[in-house]
Amino acid sequence: MTAVAVRTLLALVGGALFLDGAVLIVLGHFNLGTMLPVALGALFLAIAVWWTPLTRWRHHDRRRQQWWRVGWWGLAAWMLSVVVFWVFFLRGAGVSPAEATPVQAIVVLGAGIQNGQPRPALAARLDTAAALARLQPQALIAVCGGQVWGTTDTEAEVMARYLQERHGIAPERLVLEKDSTSTELNLALSRPLLEARGVAATAPLALVTSDFHLPRALRIAQRHGFTHMVPVAAPTPLTTRYNAWLREYFATLSSWVLNEG
Repeated sequence: MTAVAVRTLLALVGGALFLDGAVLIVLGHFNLGTMLPVALGALFLAIAVWWTPLTRWRHHDRRRQQWWRVGWWGLAAWMLSVVVFWVFFLRGAGVSPAEATPVQAIVVLGAGIQNGQPRPALAARLDTAAALARLQPQALIAVCGGQVWGTTDTEAEVMARYLQERHGIAPERLVLEKDSTSTELNLALSRPLLEARGVAATAPLALVTSDFHLPRALRIAQRHGFTHMVPVAAPTPLTTRYNAWLREYFATLSSWVLNEG
């Protein structure tokens, strides 16, 4: 591949990565899954723009040339590990509402609210939970999420209101866990609330979250004593899918390193 072709490819890929992350950050999705594409995109664009002086710089020293190659091989290996993670660990996780076995309760994990409404990923989780609730009208529905900075309602309250207004879910079916700020706390704090309604942690329960989030969420649920979880996958909106998958890559890596299950 010629130098012109490499520079063009770097510029195209860099521009796409930068715009992808930057647009989502402007829309309020400020996290590792959006910041990393912006950083990588900016790096690729900078290399494309300063390709000629960089070429002269690295050719003046043999060690620089070697480190240049090592850097690119390292980046390629990391990108391959991301693809392997997506293909073998995330794709195909969970079942649809129609495939779920009978459960006593449905646990819906939080995913963020904005202006008093669920973000698209959370709306997809709630829509999936509502479809399951229609198929299993005996099941309680636990919605999980605490106070969000800058809002008066908790995430659980927004989720409950959405289910009632959009899907006609009866209020008596809802269990609101209103204190959590993470997946870990979603599950830890919802357990005693469900037990107070007569649903034990060992009972068959449905865990509803985004498809990419299910594998890690199930491990956390097992650690908190939920022994019979049916994983029900909600689709991830296309606009945030790959950024969410990238964020989950690092979250899973962190949980492995810290031995968090």
